[in-house]
Amino acid sequence: MVFHDQPDAQDRDFDRTLRPGSFGEFVGQQQVRDNLAIAIRAARERGEPLDHVLLCGPPGLGKTTLAHLIAHGMGVDVVVTSGPALGAPKDLAGTLTRLQRNQVLFVDEIHRLPKALEEYLYSAMEDHAIDVVLDPGPGGRSVRLGVQPFTLVGATTREGLLTAPFRSRFGIVERLEPYPVADLEQILLRAALRLQVQIEPAAAHLCAQRSRGTPRMALRILRRVRDLAQVTGKAGIDPATAREGLDRLRIDHLGLEEIDRKLLRALIGRGDAIGLKTLAAMVDEAEDTIEDVLEPHLIRCGLLARTARGRVATPLAHEHLGEPPPRQLGELPFA
Repeated sequence: MVFHDQPDAQDRDFDRTLRPGSFGEFVGQQQVRDNLAIAIRAARERGEPLDHVLLCGPPGLGKTTLAHLIAHGMGVDVVVTSGPALGAPKDLAGTLTRLQRNQVLFVDEIHRLPKALEEYLYSAMEDHAIDVVLDPGPGGRSVRLGVQPFTLVGATTREGLLTAPFRSRFGIVERLEPYPVADLEQILLRAALRLQVQIEPAAAHLCAQRSRGTPRMALRILRRVRDLAQVTGKAGIDPATAREGLDRLRIDHLGLEEIDRKLLRALIGRGDAIGLKTLAAMVDEAEDTIEDVLEPHLIRCGLLARTARGRVATPLAHEHLGEPPPRQLGELPFA
């Protein structure tokens, strides 16, 4: 079972029930929370829409939750869409013209927004107007439609894919970092309370340690160990149940799953640097998944390195998988 892909509908419903209702309930990302709270309070006191917000960071760190909290803080509803869902200007025009004053438009995976739509958003973000083409072609006509002042909140895992002109139009840019174990423990204890399931602090600590610094993964692990406690007749989740559940999910002490170990074995087996396309084919995963989801944690753990020639497994990766250490430069065969 792979936990770090995009969440399915069931996962989203589960996460929504545990979503904090205010910034005070949001655990972690202290600097980000404080900056957003100050900006929201100032905007409300002036009676203006909040500056456009760009939230950057790996999947599962709370970008969608923060977008909802921004709307809640502004006292408005949030309109949710995603970059891949907006394929043509007409899709975006309908959304923009329906927005009410000061409303929040949340665009997930905004880096996947077509470049033509990025440019289309410029006038809406700055001039509160859009140009709609009525008759395409050399003699085409366009009409300028007004758009209510609104706040665009974009979430991206790949900030570098946004064009510089588009990125510069966001007045607030915040980067989310992986959570420390203590914050994840607190998230798990609060979630267990809402789910009306008992979890011992030691069990929460064990689950938090193996959650890759990601609340989404921590909550999914909680679901699985809760299921195990239920079917084995346990009154709650103790450390033994948590450990058994993690072993069944094949999540090791570094938070690595089978796909992570498969990726490292591919690198070790090749014995040389591997390009991203080749690596994706070897482990049967999408390039985006490897680059955005798998690699960041492996790099943080010191198990993988990116070089000019490609990806390589480090000596720590060999040690973690019980493989012989890599050959030193002096041991390499010469022609």
